[in-house]
Amino acid sequence: MENLNLALGWLGVFAPLALGAVGSMIGCARAGQAAIGAMLEIESGYGRFIGVSAMPSSQVIYGVVVTLTFGGAMNETSAPGIFGIGLLAGVALMVSAVYQGYACASSISVSKNKPEVFGVSLAPAAVVEGFAVFAFVFALVLLGTVTGS
Repeated sequence: MENLNLALGWLGVFAPLALGAVGSMIGCARAGQAAIGAMLEIESGYGRFIGVSAMPSSQVIYGVVVTLTFGGAMNETSAPGIFGIGLLAGVALMVSAVYQGYACASSISVSKNKPEVFGVSLAPAAVVEGFAVFAFVFALVLLGTVTGS
């Protein structure tokens, strides 16, 4: 049972990184596809679309930080808590990255026809980013509850 707890704990350590990366890949691909489609319809200003399509990549950065932080706290006592927090934080990062990709794709789509709304159209993507930040911060704060620090 002790080995199972440790194995699950290590899964919780790496889940935020792995799941955040998967979500970032999907989100960036979705927004990137929209950026490429927009390039066919406009004459210039491609750079802003490429920049927006990279927005979902932030979730993998959050996952890296959580993974590095959790790895240092991993022991037999904290393993079950790290598993739960890490897995759920990883799922939150993954889902937020995917949906941020959809929000970015919508922003790109509307901005190609109406460039004046570019900044405002990014608001939904920023809101989704906020939820990723919440998951990131709460994972780090909750780590203190399972390690006793």
